[in-house]
Amino acid sequence: MVTRRLHSRGCILCHQGAKLVLFVTGRCSRTCWYCPLSRERKGLDIVYANDRQVHAPEDIIEEAKAMDALGTGITGGEPLLMPERVIEYCTLLKERFGKEHHIHLYTGLAPDEATLMRLRGLVDEIRFHPPQELWHRICETGYARAATAAREMGFETGIEVPALPGLEGLASILPLIDFLNINELEWGEHCAAAMRERGLEPEDGVHNAVRGSRQWAEGLCSHDRVHWCSSVFKDSVQLRERLKRIARTTARPFDEVTDDGTVVYGVLEPEGGIDSFMHILEEHICQEYDGHIEMAWWILIDRSDELPGKKYIVERYPNRGMIMEVTPL
Repeated sequence: MVTRRLHSRGCILCHQGAKLVLFVTGRCSRTCWYCPLSRERKGLDIVYANDRQVHAPEDIIEEAKAMDALGTGITGGEPLLMPERVIEYCTLLKERFGKEHHIHLYTGLAPDEATLMRLRGLVDEIRFHPPQELWHRICETGYARAATAAREMGFETGIEVPALPGLEGLASILPLIDFLNINELEWGEHCAAAMRERGLEPEDGVHNAVRGSRQWAEGLCSHDRVHWCSSVFKDSVQLRERLKRIARTTARPFDEVTDDGTVVYGVLEPEGGIDSFMHILEEHICQEYDGHIEMAWWILIDRSDELPGKKYIVERYPNRGMIMEVTPL
């Protein structure tokens, strides 16, 4: 039996931003009205490591190294619709980073013992996601049997669900699991219509939290196995810490790393081509990239008058991630 702790090992590493998010497929057999997946992923058999699309298994390893990952969270869609892929990737991660590389798996299914045996030694923690309509009789379902079997096999076992009405029904399964994670319900572009139909609305114009969802969890949150994860925490802490880890290992000498883990640098698209600006490359730490020159943003500003061409400052996620802002000079 696994040792109980106030927070699961997976949660501790997520708090540190130390978990690679491995999205193994967008396929899912369920149609949850609150599903937050984007159009670019939902229903598609596609793989992402963090925000990087995976074309070969080695892409996963490169992304894990870029953020100095201490573990991986397997998610989807429904990962267990692709069990061979899950096993392949988990095996790869354990072989490359060692058995101490912590892997947790989200699943909306209640896997049988044969499936759990295949995952044993590869997955350290399982987080079940039973549908809302079963919460009131959860101990009569396959999820209770799967959780019990998983715990007996040595998995750390929990349930993770969004904050919705009826959460109190999950109290009966608490003795059978190590933890219950309740995520604040989040407003999403692709589930907005379903939320409006139910009379839900965003908490404010800044965050994605849905007004009132915290109240649905209040009855359970006093239990020592129940953990509340707010939308603000996911946006403002978890993501930021992960970006900082990536920036620490991938930022170039001239990149400025912000408190949010993004990187800022200057870009010059020189008139007359790169060759006429070789003196810039020689005098400063710069990088030629795709026909332009990237450099420290303050150098670009200081020498702007002597550098003809298009000039702008870029803020983006590290390791050539998503561009957040472009400021022309």
